[in-house]
Amino acid sequence: MKIFAIGDLHLSHASGKPMDIFGDHWKDHHQLIEKNWKELVTENDLVLLPGDLSWAMKLDEAAPDLNWLGELPGRKIITKGNHDYWWSSLSQILKVLPPGIIPLQHTAFDAVTAVVTGTRGWISPLFEEYDVEKDEKIYRRELHRLGLALESAAEIGIGGKPLIVMMHYPPVVSGKTTEFSQMLSEGGADICIYGHIHCSPGQWPRGLDVEIDGVKYMNVSADYLNFRPMRII
Repeated sequence: MKIFAIGDLHLSHASGKPMDIFGDHWKDHHQLIEKNWKELVTENDLVLLPGDLSWAMKLDEAAPDLNWLGELPGRKIITKGNHDYWWSSLSQILKVLPPGIIPLQHTAFDAVTAVVTGTRGWISPLFEEYDVEKDEKIYRRELHRLGLALESAAEIGIGGKPLIVMMHYPPVVSGKTTEFSQMLSEGGADICIYGHIHCSPGQWPRGLDVEIDGVKYMNVSADYLNFRPMRII
């Protein structure tokens, strides 16, 4: 079994939101993702999707996007992003998800060759846009949720398997540590994939793919990967 990752699909089969308003490279991006996905991923593989899956506002509106995802090869593990407004409680999501899609919400999953856990995260104080009044409470809550995610992985038992953590927000900023990254190192994470960041082609900043304190960080935003799932194990 191979493990791939790609985030920030920003699907809109129901809402029809055009992504090419963010640049021509987004034109028909879901078709490009589907093409590349089918070239790489088999039914025996696993694909990790760390948030911003759909522009839908409600769970029933997300159904076309989730069904599209369900038709692609392999099992999928999904976590919540800041634009996934359709994401309700896990119990409600599980009622509508197609077979083979596994949602994580500071929970963990034994993927046989690895243990996978995840949570959304939040912007850290190192971000210029961080506003203590607006962000501090959410930031502290998300640190707690990351702790729960790591505890869930520990309860499964790593047993020598790599621990992969899925986050939507970057846990490192320009190669600098944050409280999120410190927690990941202390919690025994081997790999952390994240998304959220978008740039025009050729303008991506440095320090997105780094190794800090024993954890390998990988940006897997769809546009960063040229809409091609990246193999991580």
